[in-house]
Amino acid sequence: MNIKPVSDHILVKGVSKEVMSASGIIIPETAQKERAERGEVIAVGPGRMLENGTRSAMEVTVGQTVMFKKYAPDEVKIDGQEYLVIRSEDVIAIIE
Repeated sequence: MNIKPVSDHILVKGVSKEVMSASGIIIPETAQKERAERGEVIAVGPGRMLENGTRSAMEVTVGQTVMFKKYAPDEVKIDGQEYLVIRSEDVIAIIE
């Protein structure tokens, strides 16, 4: 399925954040029951429409890994895969 977000929305696939305990055991994010705070950009909308009729430029592109506010995303399921939809203003950093 081909998805194209509208306005300043970004479709993100959450990246799991693993934590290593002091004894060297890797604890996956799912065990911590926390929402993802970073992910890979899958699709980007054209940008928010401004009052003068132009669109604001999007700062992220497909393929980048971004950090975003913890409770900002909406969860959606597309073809059995779970994705997150966030607004560009909720992106706090691009991970390089």
